[in-house]
Amino acid sequence: MIRIIFVCHGNICRSPMAEYVFKYLAERAGVSEQFEVSSAAISTEEIWGGRGNPMDRRAQRVLKAHGIPFEPGEARQITAKDVAENDLVILMDEGNRRGLRRLLGGLLDNVSPEKVRLLLENAEVADPWYTGNFEKAYRDIEKGCRMLLEKTAENHYSTQRIR
Repeated sequence: MIRIIFVCHGNICRSPMAEYVFKYLAERAGVSEQFEVSSAAISTEEIWGGRGNPMDRRAQRVLKAHGIPFEPGEARQITAKDVAENDLVILMDEGNRRGLRRLLGGLLDNVSPEKVRLLLENAEVADPWYTGNFEKAYRDIEKGCRMLLEKTAENHYSTQRIR
C-alpha cells in the first residue's frame, strides 16, 4: 500500500480536490486498493474551535462538473506523524514547502526530496482561492494526479497507462 497525502495552504481547495481526483483515477484504473490517500493544510486558517471548514463550494462545484465523487470533509493541519507515515507528501506550490518547513522545522532535513515534492514537476498549482479560477486549478490537479498515478503504477505495480 502506498500512502499519499496532498498538501495545500488551507485544505479547502487544492489538496482535497487532488485527494478526490487521485482516488477517482486510481479507481478507474483498477488500482485503488493499492493506495491510501488523504489531504491536509499547512495552516490553521480554516480550522476554528477544533473543527475544520468543509471543502470550498467552488471546488465542490468543479468536482461535480467533472463527475468526481467526493465528501466535503473538514480541513485539518498536517502533522509530523503525517509526514512520517506517508510515502509521498505532495505539495501544490513552493509556499507550501516553506510553510511545511516552518511548521515542522528540522524534521524535513531528514526526508528525501522524492518524498516531499510538488504535484506538477517544475510548476505550481495556483491557489484558486486567490485567482478565482477553479477550473484551471482542476485541470492542473488532474494532470498532476494522472502523471503521479502513472509514475507510481509504473514504478510499483505495472506499466499500464492510466486513461
